[in-house]
Amino acid sequence: MGMMAFTGWILVTSVVAGLLGALTGLGGGVVIVPVLVLIFHVDMHYAIGASLISVIATSSGAAAAYVRDGYSNVRIGIFLEVATTLGALLGAYLTAKIATPAIGITFGLVLLYSAWSSFNRPPEELNVEHDSLASKLKLFGDYPVGNKRQEYTARRVPLGFGLMFSAGTLSGLLGIGSGAVKVLAMDRAMSLPFKVSTTTSNFMIGVTAAASAGLYLARGYVTPGLAAPVMLGVLIGSLIGSRTLVKINNRSLRLVFVLVIAVLGVEMIYSGATGRF
Repeated sequence: MGMMAFTGWILVTSVVAGLLGALTGLGGGVVIVPVLVLIFHVDMHYAIGASLISVIATSSGAAAAYVRDGYSNVRIGIFLEVATTLGALLGAYLTAKIATPAIGITFGLVLLYSAWSSFNRPPEELNVEHDSLASKLKLFGDYPVGNKRQEYTARRVPLGFGLMFSAGTLSGLLGIGSGAVKVLAMDRAMSLPFKVSTTTSNFMIGVTAAASAGLYLARGYVTPGLAAPVMLGVLIGSLIGSRTLVKINNRSLRLVFVLVIAVLGVEMIYSGATGRF
């Protein structure tokens, strides 16, 4: 495959990755890393480097629209970003010390758990119960539902904060923006509405990725020839996804989330176990 054809296919694939990333709150990295490694045979570390750059693009492209439309909760996002940024630095440090197949298998297991946990979540209910810590930190808000705004408040704040540190570590280690864990932490642990969870995740993932991208850049794992088409494609896809999300109901959005990460999780585990990386 020539360089122009390779770049073109990377660009098209990245548009799809950005679209799915914006819809599910995962960031384009959760799709682009497996695709680069399994289909285009890019080294795992370079794929992660390009992915982290694309995650920053996804966050920049989708988050602005979600904040403008009142879906993202900026206060909750900034509070939880403290934990994810610290975790991202730890994950980026660990990546040079862990073998590539082990990273791939870990990636797959995280995705499968995320799919299972999201699929088995009980039907979403309005949560406006009082939580003293959330009230003190003002971790509450409202978001558009039809022609009205629905109120909500965070729950189990310490648990959510701890899970966000784990999400940040996975981001630095796997280059995925850790959107899967972020969404689950807000959706399951903190009982936030699913659309608020996915959009706030999009707001957060860029900062988390930036914390570890610098370390990948310093190690030479970010190459402009690969990172540029990935970043551009993911940015285009994320802008399309941000306009599509407001028209999709929560159940359909959750189904897309589960299907995408389940398929990718199985493929990553199989490839890591059989030495295809």
